[in-house]
Amino acid sequence: ERTVSVYMRHMKLRSIVSKTYRVQTTDSNHDHPIAPNTLNQQFKILKPNSVWVTDITYIPCRGGRLYLASVMDLCTREIVGWRLENHMETSLISGALQDAYEAKQPEKGLLHHSDRGSQYTSFC
Repeated sequence: ERTVSVYMRHMKLRSIVSKTYRVQTTDSNHDHPIAPNTLNQQFKILKPNSVWVTDITYIPCRGGRLYLASVMDLCTREIVGWRLENHMETSLISGALQDAYEAKQPEKGLLHHSDRGSQYTSFC
């Protein structure tokens, strides 16, 4: 710890301590219709653009926090779409999914799998 602080002082660097943050988890307590869990933990997919999985994570920053919504092709593990915003509203999710769709133009029958939280089940 002392060695690191000596180097940081010499390089004119300082640390930024994040405030304690209460983790916002998935809001599963909603009245929206929920799709069945078709994927059912079967994560080995053989054909690209047949199953996309999505999630939201937060990134602490100096000016607050940002939310990253990503869409990953489960076969190739490629991030096919993403959005970064300062909110967790439905537009964050729909924007990431729209970007993925425009980039990859999947065939009919694509399975979109999420944690079925309120942002994924709401009506835009």
